[in-house]
Amino acid sequence: MMMLRAFIASLCLAAQAHACDLALALAVDVSGSVDSDEYRIQMDGLAAGLRDPVVSEALVRGQAQLMLLQWTGSSRQRVTIPWTRIDSFIALENFAEQVAADQRVWRNFSTAIGEALEMTIAHFDSVTDCKRHLIDLSGDGISNEGVEPAALHPRLRDSGVTVNAIAIEESEPDLTAYFFENVIVGEGAFVVSAAGFEDYPERIRKKLLREVTQQTAVME
Repeated sequence: MMMLRAFIASLCLAAQAHACDLALALAVDVSGSVDSDEYRIQMDGLAAGLRDPVVSEALVRGQAQLMLLQWTGSSRQRVTIPWTRIDSFIALENFAEQVAADQRVWRNFSTAIGEALEMTIAHFDSVTDCKRHLIDLSGDGISNEGVEPAALHPRLRDSGVTVNAIAIEESEPDLTAYFFENVIVGEGAFVVSAAGFEDYPERIRKKLLREVTQQTAVME
């Protein structure tokens, strides 16, 4: 009987070791207000943030699922890197390389944050085994086309999806407040502010640290 219990316990531990802690959808703004250099700053900064030693270890230990989505105006949102299980540091590095090399899909279109959220929600049906479902949205402007992002909040809550955001205040000094009121939703949801695109790499790194380690302290 003791041997049977030990065997069952070992199976439970193995299952826990391979459980997915976090499904993280990375939604990157490629609207017309983002020029080619700013796009490159976002993608390189995001790749560097994922490679941060603490971030990468947390993602691997948590067997995280990562996905990348580019979004802009109405009906223009596309998953460019599908859900990828981060079950090793090699898998993490491969994903980061794909992010850095990801080619921009659209230019010169509007900002449809609500539609970006709406499309992303459906993709979590593929990662129901993950404990936490999170959308990490970056943007440099308010939503000016399509469904209002706040209108998606009830559906996001019902689906158990949290939305965090990084507000790049290059040309919208009140963007952080707008994201607080209209975009983020869920328990512990937060906004990180970047004064401009040059601040994005460091701010996204800190944001990822907070998300993957479930930190609760208020960021500076």
